[in-house]
Amino acid sequence: MKQVQLLSPVTGQLIALSDVQDPVFSQGMMGQGFGVEPDNGQVVAPVSGKITMVAATLHAIGFTTKDGLEVLVHLGIDTVELKDNPPFKINVQVGDEVQAGDEIGRMDLAAIKAAGKQKTVILAVTNSADKVDAINAKIGIVKAGAIGADVDLKEAAAATKQPVAASGNKYDQLATQIINNIGGVANVKSVIHCITRVRFYLKDEAKANDDTIRDLKGVIDVAKAGGQYQVVIGPAVNDVYDAVVKQLGPGFGDDDASMVAMEKEANKAAWQKMTPWQKVKHSFSALIGVITGSMIPVIGLLAASGILKGVLALLTSFKIVSATAPTYVIINAMGDSVFYFLPIFVGFTAAKKLGSDPIIMGIVGGVLTYPAIVAIATTGKVTSHLLGMGINADFFGLPVHVASYTYSIFPMIAGAWLASKLEPWLKRVIPTVLRMIFVPLLEVVIISGAILLFLGPIITALSGALAAGIVKIYQLSPAISGLIIGGFYQVLVIFGLHWAIIPIVANDIATTGHSYLNAIVSATMVAQGGAVLAIAMKSKVASMKELAWPATISAFCGVTEPAMYGINLKYGRAFVTASIGGAVGGFLTGLMNVNMWGFAGSLIGFTSFVNPKGIDFSFWGFLIASLVDIIVAFTLTYMFGFSDADVKNVKTAPKKKHLGEQAA
Repeated sequence: MKQVQLLSPVTGQLIALSDVQDPVFSQGMMGQGFGVEPDNGQVVAPVSGKITMVAATLHAIGFTTKDGLEVLVHLGIDTVELKDNPPFKINVQVGDEVQAGDEIGRMDLAAIKAAGKQKTVILAVTNSADKVDAINAKIGIVKAGAIGADVDLKEAAAATKQPVAASGNKYDQLATQIINNIGGVANVKSVIHCITRVRFYLKDEAKANDDTIRDLKGVIDVAKAGGQYQVVIGPAVNDVYDAVVKQLGPGFGDDDASMVAMEKEANKAAWQKMTPWQKVKHSFSALIGVITGSMIPVIGLLAASGILKGVLALLTSFKIVSATAPTYVIINAMGDSVFYFLPIFVGFTAAKKLGSDPIIMGIVGGVLTYPAIVAIATTGKVTSHLLGMGINADFFGLPVHVASYTYSIFPMIAGAWLASKLEPWLKRVIPTVLRMIFVPLLEVVIISGAILLFLGPIITALSGALAAGIVKIYQLSPAISGLIIGGFYQVLVIFGLHWAIIPIVANDIATTGHSYLNAIVSATMVAQGGAVLAIAMKSKVASMKELAWPATISAFCGVTEPAMYGINLKYGRAFVTASIGGAVGGFLTGLMNVNMWGFAGSLIGFTSFVNPKGIDFSFWGFLIASLVDIIVAFTLTYMFGFSDADVKNVKTAPKKKHLGEQAA
C-alpha cells in the first residue's frame, strides 16, 4: 500500500477532524483530514501539486497532487462572511504549481478573532472516498510545513489518471468508457441526469473526446448547453447514470452535500472573473440547472399521473364509472396525488439541488398543502383587496392573501433558495447542542411564513400573469402560434433548454387546469416519430432499422431524443422534414383550439386531451392534427429526408460539430 504525507498548513495545535467546530467538516462531509488551531498567520502548501481553486473571498485554496488527491485548505470557520474585508493575503492563483512547504499566504488571526469568527484551519482530502484508505493525523503541537498526517492510498489511487478497467455489465462498461473519454474522474465536478441524458458538469470540456463518445455503443449523441456536457443515452439513462455514479464514487452525485458545497465555492470564485454578459449567461444556466434538478425526479410521475387521470375521464365519459363511486375516488387519488402534493416533492428535490435540507423543505411543502390552508385559499371570504390580491385571511391581525399552492412549483423553488441562505446562518448562531431541534423549528416557521405571507402571493400573482400572458399571445392567433412553436420547439430540445418550458406548462395547468401550449408541444413529438417511422420503413440497412424502430416507439411515447439524436438530426434533412411536420401539426392544433388537461404528450398521452367534464372537440382535434402530423412528416422524410446513401456518407465523412456545441 502506497503512503504519502500531508504537511500542516500552519503552526499550532493539530486536532482531529471530528473536533472541528463545523459539522460539514467534522462529520466528514468534505472528506477525511484534520484541523489546526494556528499560533501565527503563515500559511504553507500542505502538498506538492497544482492550485485548482482560490475562493473569491480568499478563505479556501484547493490543490491537486500527482497522486490524484484533491486537497482543500479552509482558513477559519465562517470566514467566508468576511468578504468585504477578507483577513487573508494569498500569493498563488489557479494554475500555479507549488511544492509542499512553500509559503502561499498569510491570515490575520487578530482580525478573524475581532470579527467573532473561529481561526481553525481545516485540511480535507475532498476525494477521500475514492483515493484514501485512512488518514492518520499526528495530534499535538505542529509547525507549518511539518508532517501533519500520513495518508494510506487505496490500491486504485496509486496509479492516478489511469483508465478505469471496463468490467461488470454493459452499463458498467459504458459508464467506464464515458468516464475515460470525458477526461477521467479528475475532470468531473458533478453529474445529474434527466429522462434521456447523463448531464456532466466538467472542469474542462476541452478534455472530452466528443467523437469517441458519440461512437460508443449505447450513446446516441453528445450535446453541450447550459454549462453541461450532455451524453444522450435514451431509455437506459437511469442504468447508465447509476453505473457512472458508482464508478465516480461518493461526492459526485447531484444530491451529495459535499459536492453542493464545493460547487458553490467554485461558482463564487468563477463569478468574480466573469464579464457582465457572462454573468447573465451563467445566471440563466444556473436557473435552468435548478429547474432541471427540481423537476427531473417528478416529471415521469407527472406524465404517468396525467395519463391515469385521462383514463378516468374516459371511464366517466362513457358511464363506466360514476363520479360519485368509491372506485372513482380511489383512481382519482392515484392520478391526482402527485399534482396535489407537488409542493412537497418539488420542495424536496429543489432543496437537494440548492443545498438546503430536503426533509425540512418537504415539511414546508406539507404546510402549503395542509387541508385547512387549502380550505382558506379556496373557500375563504375575500374581505378586501391589496395590490390586486384578494385578502382572505389575517395573521396576528395582518391582512394577508392565502393562495392555493397545490400543483405549484415556483413558490417551493424560491423557498428552497431562501432556505439555502437561512440554514447556514441558523447553524452559525445556534449552539451545537440546540441545533437538532431549533434549526428545523425556526426554518419551517420562517420559510413557511415567508411563502404564505410574502413570497407565495407575489409568485402566484406572477404565475397567473404568466399563464394569462401565454393565453393572450395564443389567442392573438392560435394557428400562427402553433405554426411557430410546432416548427421550432424541438430545437430547444437539442440544446436541453426545453426544461425552461416544462415548469411554464406545469404552471399553466396548475393555474388554469389546462394548457394550449402543451398541446402544441405534443404535436412536435408526434412529428419526430412520423419522420423516424419513415426511415424505419424505407431503410434497408439492418443497423438503421434496429435503431429506428425503437426510436419511433420512444417518440410516440413522448421522448424524442432517441429519434432526433440517433437519426433525424444526424442525417440533417430528416430533422428539417420532421420540423415541417411539427409546424403543420402545431398549426392545426392551434387552428382547432386543441386543449390539453394532462402532462403526457404525443400519442401515448391521448387521454390528456380528454376534458374532465366530458369529451369535447379537443380530443378529436388532437387525433386529426396527429394524423396529419404523421402523414406530413412521414411523406416528406420518405421522399426527401433520407436515403441509405446518407448512412454511408455519415460513416465515411469527417466528423462535424452538432448543433448545441461550441466552436473550437
